[in-house]
Amino acid sequence: MQLLNFMSPTPAEQPILNSSRDRYFPIRTIRRGAQVHPLPHARQPLDQDALGVDAFMAEHRVGGLLVLKRGEIRLERYGLGLDERTRWYSYSIGKSVMSTLLGAAIHQGVIGGVSDPVTRYLPELRGTAYEGNTIRHLLEMSSGVQWDEAYRNGTSDFGRYYNAVLEGRHDDVMAVMRSLKRAVPPGTRFVYSSGESYLLGALIAAATGQTLSDYLSERIWARFGMETDGYWTLDGRDGLEMGSGGCNFTLRDFGRFGLFMLGGGSAGGEAILPAGWIAEASHPQPDSPQIGYGRVAPHVPMGYGYQWWSFPSGDPRLPGHDGAFTGQGIFGQFLYLNPREELAVVIWSCWPDPWMEEKEWATYRFLSRCVDALRN
Repeated sequence: MQLLNFMSPTPAEQPILNSSRDRYFPIRTIRRGAQVHPLPHARQPLDQDALGVDAFMAEHRVGGLLVLKRGEIRLERYGLGLDERTRWYSYSIGKSVMSTLLGAAIHQGVIGGVSDPVTRYLPELRGTAYEGNTIRHLLEMSSGVQWDEAYRNGTSDFGRYYNAVLEGRHDDVMAVMRSLKRAVPPGTRFVYSSGESYLLGALIAAATGQTLSDYLSERIWARFGMETDGYWTLDGRDGLEMGSGGCNFTLRDFGRFGLFMLGGGSAGGEAILPAGWIAEASHPQPDSPQIGYGRVAPHVPMGYGYQWWSFPSGDPRLPGHDGAFTGQGIFGQFLYLNPREELAVVIWSCWPDPWMEEKEWATYRFLSRCVDALRN
């Protein structure tokens, strides 16, 4: 397998590749439980014509679109040959899932907190550029370690990392991370790094003594009532889950994960996350100006939390998104959560390029229309 096969798929190839990662990668199953969290259909569905749903789906090559308001389905659409059984590749929405598991591990007491040094849990990073980094530095992608997230360049840091994954060489994946150099002091600069999300996944596995798949199943998937087994792609046979992405869920189970977050992080009558974790994780912290609104991406005024993108409040270009946050992946994947509006939206897109500014803004405008249409 080659890097470009997976990082440069055409829009026509993406529905096939993103719905069948288990054909190309080793995986580990995320087991569902005995009960299913219901998703009833609302009596009054959204007016799709007024929202321009058909045009949006066509323009963005959307294969799945789910809108949940107060836990009810107000819109569910599929395209591109996908359906309610399809398990779709999360891309970087998986980072948001992974960071939520870190919160669960802190709540259980197997991780002390985000101020703990990374090397306490990953001693193999001692003597590397990650010496002196805290967990929070990695969560906020502010480690100060040099990284180039060029997806389609096999010699970039991402390219070296992902090529090792494609060849199923776990030891080489970690060797890439150990080889990186320090660029600036920790906590001073935001640099988007899938490699550091991978390290956080490895850290959770080391701290809990469980695979990420088993831990997700135990703490959230089975307890909350996901409908279908999910799966997580691995960095090699019997290797580690790809904490940088790699989750494969149905559209409705992505939505249920959103409801878990909107509900405060409880499942099966038990608090899974620490008190205040979701508010802390979903928005930039005041003492981390490098991830503040308008600082992390030149084309949008977003901020960054713990592997979640955060919408600014009061920005007229982003109406209706005050307090909202989103898991977001390349080629147009969104898990949008708006606590004030009790709204969760899942979008599976097939964009021609990994990041497309005009399509990103068009998606935010579509989400604004959803917010406005559902206010009552």
